[in-house]
Amino acid sequence: MRLRKTLYGLLACVSILFILYALVDNYVIDPGAERFVAQKTGLKRELNLPVWLTVMHVHVATACTALAAGLLNFSHRIFEKSRTFHRMNGYVYFVSVFVVVLTSGYMAPYATGGKISSIGFNTLNILWLFITIMAFVQIKKKRIIQHRNWMIRSYAFCFTNLVIHGIRLLLQGFGLVYATSYTIGVYGSIALLLVIPEIIIRSIGQFREVDKERLIQQK
Repeated sequence: MRLRKTLYGLLACVSILFILYALVDNYVIDPGAERFVAQKTGLKRELNLPVWLTVMHVHVATACTALAAGLLNFSHRIFEKSRTFHRMNGYVYFVSVFVVVLTSGYMAPYATGGKISSIGFNTLNILWLFITIMAFVQIKKKRIIQHRNWMIRSYAFCFTNLVIHGIRLLLQGFGLVYATSYTIGVYGSIALLLVIPEIIIRSIGQFREVDKERLIQQK
């Protein structure tokens, strides 16, 4: 129980800080995305900046909504107090993910790094949508554990941007140029966002087995 609260507290801190950073950076510090757009070189499609910016702002807003909704639905306390809120908030998460994927699909052809990055983003979009749909299907079938596991996998993709830029910054530290390190970050994020949730799911399963053994011993 204590470990679960600690892990949730850590997740809440990371999620909230990421949401605040994304909102401040995209709507206050650099609403025109001038720094990011300046890195887009060799585009094969002409970038309609006003349209692209509108789509990007919708993308950021719904991504933050998905982050917040997912975080709330992982709260055991909220789940126990209001199953109705949990269910409705789940729909908010599902719709937010759909809009994020849709807007990302529009922006993919203009991705930093060109066509290779674009393919990577489309792969991310397909994976995230599939995983989220699987979570939805599992809860409709009343498979609670399977639903939770698929939601863990889905929620990991909310941190795609954080992982991409984390890898980018690391690689730039080794001398790689922005576009190259960004492209590697896109594909690196796919691997990490598929592997890390599986480690978490297995760890949760092991913790549950330990708790069961303790209860048996106490009896």
